Formats: sequence, C-alpha cells, structure tokens
Amino acid sequence: MTTTTSAPPTVRSRIADLAAARITPWQEGYLRDRPKDVAALARLRRGAGRDAAELPDLWALVDTGPLHARIEGVRLLGEEELVRAENALHAALTLWALHQQSRGVRMHRPHALKRPTGLGAAVRRLMPPNGIDEPVRKRLVRAGTAPDLTTLSQRLRDLIVLLRRADIPLDYGLLAGQLYAWQWPGGVDTVRREWGRSFHSWQEPTGQTPGASADDDTTRSTDSDKDAP
Repeated sequence: MTTTTSAPPTVRSRIADLAAARITPWQEGYLRDRPKDVAALARLRRGAGRDAAELPDLWALVDTGPLHARIEGVRLLGEEELVRAENALHAALTLWALHQQSRGVRMHRPHALKRPTGLGAAVRRLMPPNGIDEPVRKRLVRAGTAPDLTTLSQRLRDLIVLLRRADIPLDYGLLAGQLYAWQWPGGVDTVRREWGRSFHSWQEPTGQTPGASADDDTTRSTDSDKDAP
C-alpha cells in the first residue's frame, strides 16, 4: 500500500486563503446591512492605496494571526515573510472595501475557469467584446510597472473604481497572493505574466445579452449612501 502525503501550503496560498476568509463574512454582513460589518468596511476603505504602517488603527482588522500559528508540517514564517504578508493583506482588504462600497452584489468572487475573476480578466470585461479600450489597457500596464507595493496599490485603486462602477467582481484572495509574490525578487515579472494570461482568458459568455451581467448573484446592485464617505 502506497501512502501519499500532500505538500504543505505555500506562504502565498496561505495568504490568499486568509484574505478570502477575512473578506467573506464582512461581505455577507455588509450585504445584510449589519452595522459592525458596514463599519469595518468604512474603516478599511480609508486604507486603500496607503501604506500599511500609516494606519495602525487597521491592524486589528488586517489580522495576520493565523500566519503565526504553529501547524504540524508547516514551518514558522520569518520576519520578512510576515512583513510582506501583512502588506499584501492590507492592500487586498482595503481595495476590496473600496470595491464593495455602496454595491449590492459581491465584489469579491473566487476565480473559476468558466468565470475568471483575476485582475486581467476583470479589466478585460471593462472593454467592448471585440475591441480593446486603450486607456483602460494602459491603466493595467501602468499598474504592472509600479516601482513598489504602495504605488501599485494606488494604481490598482484607480482600476478598482472603474470595476466598482461596472459591478465587475474580483478574486481578492488571488490578488492578495499576487501582491505577496510581487514583493519578492522576480515576483513582479511573475505577477505581470499572470495578469496578462488572465486578461486573455476572458471570453464573453455565449448568448450573453448586451449590457447584462455575466455573474449569477441574485442580489441586485444598488447605490447606497449607508457608507458614503
């Protein structure tokens, strides 16, 4: 009898899972208008495009506690890994909060092959089915040439505003993992390639009614002032 053991999770995958685990209950609570979740989103939104060190009041929300946990078969993370993980989580959670603001549908959606929600695919959805919107494409390219994570977050913020306006969701777990990878040597090129593949992966669903959403969320989108700045 052969015994197989699975490989331990990578740091990147742990960060992706943690981001999704943090966002999901906030998102569901926000859509149900629960005061504590509406308040959490409002607090997080202030950090979009800003360095994590600037807003110590968000540290309780951007909680990296699970990354410090001792798990059998999984090594403890080093200081540099933890700092970069915190930066990636801060950027992803705060950008999601900006994206979700005043929207009545889920702006965080897990990626699936038949419904890609990576950054590239989301940006492609902003464009005409059979054409390229050059100003929008250049925004994605400009994000990919950011010299550091804070600048990248600021440039992503501009794209998120466009996605929010069009009710186009994003996989923020996937994005958090990419933002972590971005900070390591060689990571910028890796993430740029992933965004490029994601951009080309989007295909307009067959039979899609022009102007209709490709998402199957049963909650209709509404603009609300419940968390207006």
